[in-house]
Amino acid sequence: MQKEPEQTLFADLGLPDPLLRAIKQLGYESPSPIQEKSIPILLDGSNIIGQAQTGTGKTAAFALPILAKIDLKQTAPQALVLAPTRELAIQVAEAFQVYARHMKNFHVLPIYGGADIRGQLRSLKRGAHVVVGTPGRILDHLGRKSLKLNELKTVVLDEADEMLRMGFIDDVDTILAETPETRQTALFSATMPDRIRQIAKRHVKSPILIKIEAKTTVVDTIEQAFLIVNQNEKIDALTRYLETEETEGVIVFVRTREATVTVAEKLNARGYVAAAINGDISQPIREKTISRLKKSQLDILVATDVAARGIDVERISHVINFDIPYDSEAYVHRIGRTGRAGRSGKALLFVQPRERRLLGIIEKDTKQKLNGWEKPTAKQMAEQRKSKLAEVLAAKIEGELPPIYHQWISELSTSLTLPAEQLAAALLSELYSLEQLLPPPESKKPRREKPSRDERNDRGSRSERGEKKQRKPRREDSVELEKYRIEAGHNHGVQPKDIVGALANEAGIDREYIGRIELNDDHSLVGLPPGMPKDIFQLLQKVRVKGQPMRLSRTQNTDKKTPQKPTTDKKDTAVKRKKPSPNTESSNTKATEKSRPRRKTSDARKKPQS
Repeated sequence: MQKEPEQTLFADLGLPDPLLRAIKQLGYESPSPIQEKSIPILLDGSNIIGQAQTGTGKTAAFALPILAKIDLKQTAPQALVLAPTRELAIQVAEAFQVYARHMKNFHVLPIYGGADIRGQLRSLKRGAHVVVGTPGRILDHLGRKSLKLNELKTVVLDEADEMLRMGFIDDVDTILAETPETRQTALFSATMPDRIRQIAKRHVKSPILIKIEAKTTVVDTIEQAFLIVNQNEKIDALTRYLETEETEGVIVFVRTREATVTVAEKLNARGYVAAAINGDISQPIREKTISRLKKSQLDILVATDVAARGIDVERISHVINFDIPYDSEAYVHRIGRTGRAGRSGKALLFVQPRERRLLGIIEKDTKQKLNGWEKPTAKQMAEQRKSKLAEVLAAKIEGELPPIYHQWISELSTSLTLPAEQLAAALLSELYSLEQLLPPPESKKPRREKPSRDERNDRGSRSERGEKKQRKPRREDSVELEKYRIEAGHNHGVQPKDIVGALANEAGIDREYIGRIELNDDHSLVGLPPGMPKDIFQLLQKVRVKGQPMRLSRTQNTDKKTPQKPTTDKKDTAVKRKKPSPNTESSNTKATEKSRPRRKTSDARKKPQS
């Protein structure tokens, strides 16, 4: 057998024990290429420019070295991570918290527009070791003197090209100018346009360049599909897929060691012959397991990416990505286990609702559009089982069963005084459970999943995270938009998408509630929902679009029509205002009450406060 190439482990990268314990508990076996190259360089104190696609594990590439060098006794921010969107800022902050689970009294603070700034002010006053934020809100805190960057050791620019696209790169320039010259800087970007290179040249001194090339060639003989599914519904979806497909050998890919064992056990309990293979399994047992797969003594292998290295089994007909891979290269390597030697193969990708972006990246990098797989309903599954059973029984009857079977049924019917139909029903119950024949009603679409207890604990307190994200209200068709003026237009290189990005990411206005955008030479007009809270209005005076302050102001005109999509850019059109957080509800109430006549009431009402 061909010798396996040596695999780098996290323990080989020089990380301290608390971080290695956290990584082991998460079940990760080995670093991704960007992690393997970046972590030792950042631990050494050098600056880096990393070019790698989204989803390649860049967060751990900079978070782990930062945590390795954190001084927990110092309360002033020691690291600043700039992210283009609030979603990414929250995601990065949560990752820091998870990796630092064995670092007592560590604090990370996400700072982004649309959240209660008072909670952020309180958290900054108490102290945070790492601050993760969007450029607009970071600038706001710098202006208030609530955020001090003089003690920073490290600055990270995450998704730099995305910040450029959204018009935040000038803000980034301003923020970096406020940081110490002695800081360590890491810049990560999927692409390297000229503007990003200029920023890097100014602010990243003597960087080490790291470029991860994505290998994204997929053979044409593999039929690819995906399914949007919640985590707790994956096992059900997997068993339905296996039952409806004509499979030979199957590899099910998961992310962690623990998941290999869990999924294999659940498949065995459902009547499949499955085995787990991961980094904890010794080489002799690994070879024996693969040998069983080749000899058809085993049908399903549940594996991690590392454990599946070097597997070349011709009878693999299906590859199932139970957990979506973090990068396109890993996806291509996974599904390449089928469709070999000119044979056809099938690949299914499970995608959680919050992972749709990774699906888009895989489709873009592989230049292939994946088809959506329609999961059979429970009723359809029951009908299919009945049809298959009918085929099996018909084949048995055609083959003329030996008389002994008929004799037993006759004798049992006599001794038990039961008709043959009841005996057949009893035998059928041994084959299928009641739930398989009488399935319960199904939900129509994946529900939003509640975070696990560990995830809730890892996210920190409410004050550390800012106000919780509020549920979005449904937009009424009769809403009257107020027209606002923005002091940025054609002359400043502004496009509708730049305005939409600034309003959505810094003011918390959802992209479906922004009205028509009218661009002029020196200014722009935009329709926004009425009753804008005072703090959001003041914030938008300072937010920049293409380096130009918005200086938002109301005009005399009111757009009484339903928000319309601008013809300039279909993507960046009408958006709705998110439900205000608790601190802004009173401002909205006050604005609404001013526009309607007061009515006497006997109830003592509390005066709303802005």
